[in-house]
Amino acid sequence: MSFSLPIPNLQYCVRCCMPETNEGVAFDKFGQCYACISSEQKIRIDWVSRELELRKLLDHYKSLENDYDCIVPISGGKDSTFQLHVLTKVYKMRVLAVTFSHNWFTEVGKYNLQNAIEKFDVDHIMYTPSRNLVNRIARESLFTIGDSCWHCHAGIGAFPLKVAVDYKVPLLIWGESVSELSGRSTLGNPIIKFDRDYFLKVSSKVKAEVLVGESLNERELRPFVPPEAEVIENLGVVGIHLGDYLFWDDERQMEFVRDEYEWKQSKVEGTYKNYKSVECKMAGVHDYSKFLKRGFGRATDHASADIRAGLLTREQAFELIMQHDGKRPDALDFYLEITGFTENEFEIVLAKFRDGLKLRTMSEMEFTSQLNKYRDAIKNNAE
Repeated sequence: MSFSLPIPNLQYCVRCCMPETNEGVAFDKFGQCYACISSEQKIRIDWVSRELELRKLLDHYKSLENDYDCIVPISGGKDSTFQLHVLTKVYKMRVLAVTFSHNWFTEVGKYNLQNAIEKFDVDHIMYTPSRNLVNRIARESLFTIGDSCWHCHAGIGAFPLKVAVDYKVPLLIWGESVSELSGRSTLGNPIIKFDRDYFLKVSSKVKAEVLVGESLNERELRPFVPPEAEVIENLGVVGIHLGDYLFWDDERQMEFVRDEYEWKQSKVEGTYKNYKSVECKMAGVHDYSKFLKRGFGRATDHASADIRAGLLTREQAFELIMQHDGKRPDALDFYLEITGFTENEFEIVLAKFRDGLKLRTMSEMEFTSQLNKYRDAIKNNAE
């Protein structure tokens, strides 16, 4: 290896750029992360058989003759736009589109969402929490889970389930496979069983009741609480990811929805990609928070995926990471304004979330020291 690692001595996947500080990451005996293992399995999977499984499953839910065949949670992003294409145009499903709005939509995001609803002629339900409520949650969220986005993490899990129960639509369909998105499973052994608390485990981290206090009350947090497990079980809710049944290719799918359906790209802070999370003005703050806690950001996520897709070498990927990760996002000014934090307070809160990091290669104190050196190098390169 003839190139420098962002944080020397930290363990990184031997194939991609994912560090051991990534929550939930695991390496095999050769040092590969499970997302990389999934990418190798992806080439060998019998996708014709997987597609037949999908077709059979969708035909079953169409035969129930409910008001809607399935629910598709959509943000207006490239994935949910592609999902609508597949389900309405290819499989002729009657789709109910459901959006939990984080109330941080960019103008491009608003356009893409409305464009998708109109292009695919689907019924659509959206819930938008008030700006005042979002601001208060965004402050408490930093103390509680170490990023600004608890309301989004919890809402995108709870709201589609509430709609599924209210409209008696048991099938929910997401896009990219969990195996490729997080590396928490593999494509050879995908997660099939529906889990009411999936979003709690992997993103929101805590239940709404934990945030109740002086600034937030139980009543106004009810929209972020999923239906009871018994209610979900009685309806027979099933949740699937299209990426477990169809070969998922981010780049080609983005190009397709851009060219065929006029989906728009936009610059996203903290990365070199112009098509992931274009709908959210706060994506840069979320990723900067992750960098301050764990030493990597969105560029690492994207570069690692591009290595697996054969679009980058590992050396090229690390070069891009060191150009984009860790830069202070302009959106931080907005976050500090709505929460009342100073930038120093913001960083002090996030530093506490490095407590308890169980690293294979260094102590927590050494990691903090190395991270600070990395940050200094980023600042010097920006000047």
